[in-house]
Amino acid sequence: MKKKLFYLLLLLSVIVGILIYRTNQQVNHQSADTANAASSNENSKSNQQTIKTKQTKIKQKLQKYLDTVTADKTASVSFYNLSPVSGSKAAKSSNAAVYQEGKLAVSANAHTAEVAASTFKLFITAFLMKEKQAGNFSWTTANQSGFENMIVYSQNDYADEQLSNYGLSTINSFIANQGWYSPVFVEGQDAETTATSLIYLLKQLAEGTGVFSNSSDRNYILGLMKKQVYRKGIPTGAAEAMKGTTVQDKVGFLDDTNNDAGIVTLPNGQRYLLVVMTHGHNQSGFSGFPRIAKITKHIQEIVYGN
Repeated sequence: MKKKLFYLLLLLSVIVGILIYRTNQQVNHQSADTANAASSNENSKSNQQTIKTKQTKIKQKLQKYLDTVTADKTASVSFYNLSPVSGSKAAKSSNAAVYQEGKLAVSANAHTAEVAASTFKLFITAFLMKEKQAGNFSWTTANQSGFENMIVYSQNDYADEQLSNYGLSTINSFIANQGWYSPVFVEGQDAETTATSLIYLLKQLAEGTGVFSNSSDRNYILGLMKKQVYRKGIPTGAAEAMKGTTVQDKVGFLDDTNNDAGIVTLPNGQRYLLVVMTHGHNQSGFSGFPRIAKITKHIQEIVYGN
């Protein structure tokens, strides 16, 4: 009997020992998990702060530069960083979080209405895409020919025809409904818009949203903008900052006004929108486009390096 009691007590001791061991192990694991979670949170907060610090530094430097080039009010500039091309080197970079879409957006004098010159044809383009969505416009041979001449060679005939056919008030109402500056078109006056409104339009076009949701039409428009023939502004400046950079843009030139509005893609997949509107400085013809190229180059180098 004593022997059985001894073995029973021994068994109970073993069981209690096992339970104590398992309890200690659980406590240790929980403590380790808690410590790891705390460490992970601290690392996450540290990384987020590092990212925010880098973004702030870039934006401050860019804002200072844009404030300088627009100080005399003869230039309006708006910059907006898009998310990089999916699967690109930039998208996979350890620095990708710094370039989250819109986190580096900066502008100066960008809400001031300026002479649009032929950048107004982007608003005509947007309006026609709205009409196409409604079934009121199609790519007839005449429409396609006129549209290509309007974008690639910046010819006025087709744009003027659309303004006459649909009426200024109808197109202005569409523009206003988009939340863009309006009226762009006033009888007897040069068309006007802002750099901010052009950025809003380009954003829809670049991302395939709003009136540019039809991917086939969007690709067609972007293809024409890529081969438009006046390339001494944003395309030249972007390529000078980084060889291999491509630009889909629409220019405008009238008297002393030289404007450019474009979607820029770097070789590593980074993308951004840029609008530069200029006048004054004794500009005439295309003499203001080197000024636009210089501004573009500096912006791209500040944000993305060279």
